[in-house]
Amino acid sequence: MDKKQKYRRRIKRKLFWDKYKNTFAIWGLIALGVLALGGAILWRNHSDQKEAAEAKARLEKMPEGSGFSVSLCVRSPESIPAYGGEDYVILNDGIPEFHLYDLQNLQGEHYQELDALGRCGAATAMLHRSMMPKEEREPIGEIKPSGWVQRKYEGIVDSDPPYLYNRCHLIAFALTGQNANEKNLITGTRHFNADSMLYWERKVMEYLEKSDHHVLYRVTPYFAGDELVARGVEMEAYSVEDAGKELCFHVFVYNVQPGIEIDYATGESQIK
Repeated sequence: MDKKQKYRRRIKRKLFWDKYKNTFAIWGLIALGVLALGGAILWRNHSDQKEAAEAKARLEKMPEGSGFSVSLCVRSPESIPAYGGEDYVILNDGIPEFHLYDLQNLQGEHYQELDALGRCGAATAMLHRSMMPKEEREPIGEIKPSGWVQRKYEGIVDSDPPYLYNRCHLIAFALTGQNANEKNLITGTRHFNADSMLYWERKVMEYLEKSDHHVLYRVTPYFAGDELVARGVEMEAYSVEDAGKELCFHVFVYNVQPGIEIDYATGESQIK
């Protein structure tokens, strides 16, 4: 091949490339996109299969149960640690006491009847965001939970007026709209209600707001002996459809107010 032929061949290749380079680029991008999409689909399928397997494994660890479960402070109250200065303690490594029977059979909300001393029992619900209220909360001042001996503590309690006690919902109003239900209200300190319980309630609220899933939820007040004011509440939550992957906790929250000493037998209080 002489120099003229080589030159003409180079020119032809250059003209061909100049004419079709945009087409090649587009098809190249399309090919890369198809490969990326295929990889993403394969990865998503793999991820979904992995999550399903993990969810199945978590469910297999849950006891079957022959009836509805009971909370730890009902079944074994001596296992609830005495208050040691922290707002809450984690129970059972954060795993609720629920059974598979609860997941399969519990629907709606359930509140126990008041006992002979007028005290609340456990409040349990299968929560869904459709249950969350759309209206403002109404006054509940007519309810007087057991141990309701109200006092003001200026400079200690951070509310206005600085009342020590709140009427505390076991299942928060924001979750179901239950408000003036005496079976769902206990005497609790301002700190317990507005800080300690709210921290865990917000986790449930945020989960329900962002998903269409359900949450198995239980709050059980713990009364020592014949005391009228609960020492605290046991809180359990378990996201159902993902078998507890996104939401799973089990804590005991103490009914205390920094700087105030409470007589849990009567509801009377004084500055420490």
